[in-house]
Amino acid sequence: MSRTFKLGVLAAAVMAAAPAAQAFEAGDFILRAGVAHVAPDDSSDSITVGGSPLLNGADSQVTVDANTQLGLRGTYMFTSNLGVGLLAATPFKHDINGGGDIPSDVKLGETKHLPPTLTLQYFPMQSSSALQPYVGVGVNYTTFFEEKTTGTLDSVVAAEYSIPGASTSLELDDSIGVAFEFGLDYMLSENFGLNAAIWWADINTDAKVKVFDNAGNFAAETDEFEVEIDPMVYMVGFTYKF
Repeated sequence: MSRTFKLGVLAAAVMAAAPAAQAFEAGDFILRAGVAHVAPDDSSDSITVGGSPLLNGADSQVTVDANTQLGLRGTYMFTSNLGVGLLAATPFKHDINGGGDIPSDVKLGETKHLPPTLTLQYFPMQSSSALQPYVGVGVNYTTFFEEKTTGTLDSVVAAEYSIPGASTSLELDDSIGVAFEFGLDYMLSENFGLNAAIWWADINTDAKVKVFDNAGNFAAETDEFEVEIDPMVYMVGFTYKF
């Protein structure tokens, strides 16, 4: 057997083994980081006070705008096909705008939220494949904080309810709901690759607006109303396996 032929066989063997080095296997930790964009598919109940419309003769609702932040995700592989993933991110900040009969360009408030999401992920491809699509299902927990209302809302409520100098506050309950994901990793080397993923999460929050007089004393509050956010979340970034 010639030396050239032996070298050719060895090179072919190395090339055949190379994709396996890029595979996901049991015990691997996979970290992903990139840009995450939350696009709400939002709706809300009409806002009422004692069963009557918040604003006389108007159907008052709210909408929630989109936001982009740094997305962070980790996966631990139990087998070469099954893993558990956790989605995290820097806090998303959303403007709360008018809906229904209130123009959508009228800002009524704002909030921040964190949406940790735990999913069971299935990777259908063989472990030798550098291209690794996956699907996941799990649970989302969204916590809201730093809720604020605007001077615009304060002024409208003060005029509507004859409370000079009125101020308002916003309360949003945390949410627990189902989440689904689809993603794709393409490993460029044994440890480094590219990633793209999308999620849908069931995020609903019960909201309430409280009104205070110019001395800070409680004056009134809205009935509790539901806001459905139900966003699509899109992320592109990098994958690192260790």
